[in-house]
Amino acid sequence: MDVNLQFWSTEGRSFFQRFLHWTDILDPTVLLKSNEEIEKSRLLLQTSAQTLQEPLRDKTVNEAWKLSLSSVHPGTGEIIPRVFRPPAFLPLATPLFFASLLPHGGAKQAFIWQFLFHTYTAGFTIANGNATAKAEETALPQKLPQKQLLMCTGAVSYAAFMGAVPHYIGSQSRLSGPMQVFFRKILPIPLLVYLSAFTVMIVRGTERENGIEVMDKNGKVIGVSQKAGNKAVQDTALSRAALFGTAGIISDSLLYFVKRTNFLLRNPHALTPLRVLMTVSTLGALLPVSFSVFPQLGEIKRDDLEKEILSSTEETELFYNRGV
Repeated sequence: MDVNLQFWSTEGRSFFQRFLHWTDILDPTVLLKSNEEIEKSRLLLQTSAQTLQEPLRDKTVNEAWKLSLSSVHPGTGEIIPRVFRPPAFLPLATPLFFASLLPHGGAKQAFIWQFLFHTYTAGFTIANGNATAKAEETALPQKLPQKQLLMCTGAVSYAAFMGAVPHYIGSQSRLSGPMQVFFRKILPIPLLVYLSAFTVMIVRGTERENGIEVMDKNGKVIGVSQKAGNKAVQDTALSRAALFGTAGIISDSLLYFVKRTNFLLRNPHALTPLRVLMTVSTLGALLPVSFSVFPQLGEIKRDDLEKEILSSTEETELFYNRGV
């Protein structure tokens, strides 16, 4: 079992534990660390048995964990590309999320922002998913990469097109009153929630189709399970949808109450900065919550797995890397 997963097995048992750790891991300053520093941190964690039992009592060890958890994929042990590391999610996804929900004058502009947003979130999802399916690509070097590429391209294009539809309809001059409000103000957020979950389900579809590795409590791989893969992807899709949906609703609700005050009448140019501030604040507050809702080291009952796995172990609970 990778040291990152060993960390979550002892330090991620409760939501509160995971939340506190994610608030630390999501520090954007760790993106400035070099690959050499990350590799040294990994070496420290892998060579010192004490760090696995007492991971947070020493400052040097604590920093090593922070670098490893924020920068290294627990399934492959490889360093994640900088733009797709968890600490990069907030500074990169927030402006795209903000722009994708703004009312746009035309379908082309709305489609571009939707396409950029879903392209980034799809890339982040792939980079932080379970690596079992990627390992299978070595045996089938031509089939799976093409299939995954087509699935990702199709999912992102579909999401961008569907996301732009309300903006296009809402911009039509023949619409007015409640219908215009519906398409411009109400529909975009629930549609974005659905499309965010949809892209996660599609781009990580190979995990559901091929299955992911399940382990016992000691890290021994018992087998590959489609049911565990489906559970991992569904949990991630649900947390991603809840993140963007809740952030959109809260920021819009706060803006609605601000508009009812005299503040914007005295400062009409403050609307856009206020909207940006509320979006950044809500996403920043909800991101560690979203990553903490489900354990990084997921658990699944032995009886819920395939028959071939049932005959391979007597353990009542097995574990898997859920991904982010």
